[in-house]
Amino acid sequence: SSDLDFQAQPGLVLPRFTRLTFSTMSDNESETEEIHDLSNPDVTTKYRSAGDIVNKALQKVVEACVADADIVTLCEMGDKILEEETGKLYNKKDKDGKKMEKGIAFPTCISVNELVGHFSPMKGESRQLKAGDVAKIDLACHLDGFIAAAAHTVVVGGDKVEDKRANVIMAAWTAAEAALRLVQVGSTNTKVTEAFAKVATDFECKPMQGVLSHQLKKFVIDGNRTIISAETTEEKVDEFEFELNEVYCLDVVMSTGEGKGREAELRHTVYKRSPDAMYSLKTQKARQFISEVGKRFPALPFSLRHIEDEQVARVGVSEAKRHELLEEYPVLKEKDGEVVAQFKFTVLLLPGGTKKITGLPLGDLEKQVAPSCSVKDEELKKLLATSANPKKSKKKKSKDDKKDGEEKEA
Repeated sequence: SSDLDFQAQPGLVLPRFTRLTFSTMSDNESETEEIHDLSNPDVTTKYRSAGDIVNKALQKVVEACVADADIVTLCEMGDKILEEETGKLYNKKDKDGKKMEKGIAFPTCISVNELVGHFSPMKGESRQLKAGDVAKIDLACHLDGFIAAAAHTVVVGGDKVEDKRANVIMAAWTAAEAALRLVQVGSTNTKVTEAFAKVATDFECKPMQGVLSHQLKKFVIDGNRTIISAETTEEKVDEFEFELNEVYCLDVVMSTGEGKGREAELRHTVYKRSPDAMYSLKTQKARQFISEVGKRFPALPFSLRHIEDEQVARVGVSEAKRHELLEEYPVLKEKDGEVVAQFKFTVLLLPGGTKKITGLPLGDLEKQVAPSCSVKDEELKKLLATSANPKKSKKKKSKDDKKDGEEKEA
């Protein structure tokens, strides 16, 4: 049922937005055919540079997640870093005098405890962090439409955590580490979903239903190839093999509860323009709103906080939603008292192996959380013991390859 699908599930049925370069008759074909995948070194550089910015912003917001910190202030801080840092790069105009599009690709969201995600509140609707809160910070930026995204979980305050919070955090971290090793050329999305289920069982948690990890393409944050967090009778995705030069955003979300999100009684503020919907809105404020969205956020998600006039945002969004001009990223929650943890990272499937370009190390969590559960599944243990960074030196690579080979036969 659609209200569980919080990773822009409508994206599965709507045609995707793509930028095409049209060539005129006189142009040489090969000149206008831009290559938008990782076989183009320039594209790889843009992804990596965007990844560095995301990590920098994420690290700063993580450090600022202290008791009594205000969530709106933290979200604004994350967005400001993404804007400023992307603003420093690629400022030359192209041959047609156009500036490169760049900036935020997903607004900073900070979702605490039972909130699953997408909490990026308006000014008057903020909350303060409390010691012991499990806060998930999620954000993304892009350079020329090439997107890097990441999310990290923190426990506010320095106290040691030994209860179910520790288990769910380590479940999400372990599942993310397994996924990194399984998103390899020739492997399948099904193997990743199966690993999530195994990790969840060992840590007495549930993978969050409705969460999808998407392939990323130029200006497309929710590509059609997806890895589903947990299959249900209503929610399944087609199996496919990962291919060279693809990019994926892996979104790993675990819950101490049933793993079923329901809409929270909170304002939804994160939206994305529906690529193909057209409708002439009636009120002047709504027209102003959709025109600003079209100019500033034609393809990627934004927060209502980003709209210059708050009144315009509030009025415009309801009319635009009514006419299906926007896709919504709802704030979902688990049952009160449950805890949700998340790690998200972006990977490039390069000739030398899968390269993780975003996501922070465990950091303080390593000392802070002491889970009562651990990995018991033998296959998982073997997988996690392999190196996730295959291309260090020629010698090491062959050893790792052998390990991978054994593991495939196992």
